[in-house]
Amino acid sequence: MSFLENTEEIIKEAASLAGISKDVLVKLETPDKVLEFEISVKMDDGSAKNFPGWRVQHNDKLGPYKGGIRFHPDSNLDEVKALASLMTWKTSVVNLPFGGGKGAVQADTHTLSKRELEQICRGYVRKIWQDIGPDKDVPAPDVGSNAQMMDWMADEYSKLVGHSEPAVFTGKPIEKGGSQGREVATGFGGYVTLREYLKKSPITYNLKPTSLNVAVQGFGNVGSNIAKLLFERGFKVIAISDSKGGLLESDGIDINRIIDEKEKTGLIDQGKCYAVDCDKKNACILCQQISNDELLELSVDILIPAALENQITEKNADKIKAKVILELANGPVSHEADKILEKKGVEIIPDILANGGGVVGSYFEWIQSKSGKYWGGKEVLEKIDAQMTEAFRGVAETKSKYNTSWRLAAYVRALNRVVEAWQ
Repeated sequence: MSFLENTEEIIKEAASLAGISKDVLVKLETPDKVLEFEISVKMDDGSAKNFPGWRVQHNDKLGPYKGGIRFHPDSNLDEVKALASLMTWKTSVVNLPFGGGKGAVQADTHTLSKRELEQICRGYVRKIWQDIGPDKDVPAPDVGSNAQMMDWMADEYSKLVGHSEPAVFTGKPIEKGGSQGREVATGFGGYVTLREYLKKSPITYNLKPTSLNVAVQGFGNVGSNIAKLLFERGFKVIAISDSKGGLLESDGIDINRIIDEKEKTGLIDQGKCYAVDCDKKNACILCQQISNDELLELSVDILIPAALENQITEKNADKIKAKVILELANGPVSHEADKILEKKGVEIIPDILANGGGVVGSYFEWIQSKSGKYWGGKEVLEKIDAQMTEAFRGVAETKSKYNTSWRLAAYVRALNRVVEAWQ
């Protein structure tokens, strides 16, 4: 199945469980608006190049469309449609007054100069500016985009409308109206969700976090932050990976030292891996190098896919040995794999709940930008904690009511909230 087909199958199954009619389901699946265009940019070598771009506005029954803008060489319209749909259910399940949208540019940011990247960002806004706004559609960063790119986009939008409008984009730099705590929001929300899950359904009885082994696939913003949060709270993070490969150390990896190394190079340094207490052992290059596939198949208590979609499919689901999967990427487990893992007794905390901290953080930035009142990082994280805790408890209630999986419970709750707003 494609990512879009995978998403549609989950929605159909949840709709059937919730008793939603086929007519309503068709409306729920169909995007409100699809923008498809090309961004023409003069490259540094003097040539002209066109970059395909999209913005999909899926559903706004709960409020303005909300969703990031992905920059990736493999992005396509089907992927953006699926991600826009996921945002509708994500904002719904975490109880936000937002709908769902998503954007993308088919571009590899690693091959672009700063000037070229800025021109693409500004060109993207010129294509969509009449369809976005603080009460219409509020974009944000996603895979391949960051605060600097949101600043360029917000600036271009302000030029086009003739006045400053900081609330139209979230994920901005702090000094340009961004929110404290926004950078760690997704990882922090994932931690809160896992914390609440372990209170309700501990994977092993009477064990402290130090007894729980964790593997994190993807060491970008989200993966590194969840790894750091768990490490600092006593969990044993034994494996991490980025696009170049992974590192394994059964005694646990010193995540703070790995992050320090990554800040110097932009990637995990495969030649330096610090095990916990390695200084005491007088040996700080202890980790085994592994592939991303090998990381996914490790025997761990908690597996956290925090990279891209479709990492666990029917091809490797039988090899997964984790007890719990916390989905911090969007759609990392395919629909077919989901069924295989369910039969094996693997519990999956779904993406629309587990990685909802990012859009909750965006919501608080949006409120601050609209009001001109700004909060400290501690206050923002406390608000995210409360919102995510409430969302988890709501999904847990739905799971108990329907006697179903965490994924279907999250989707049933999200679908019901949108349907109620529609009527």
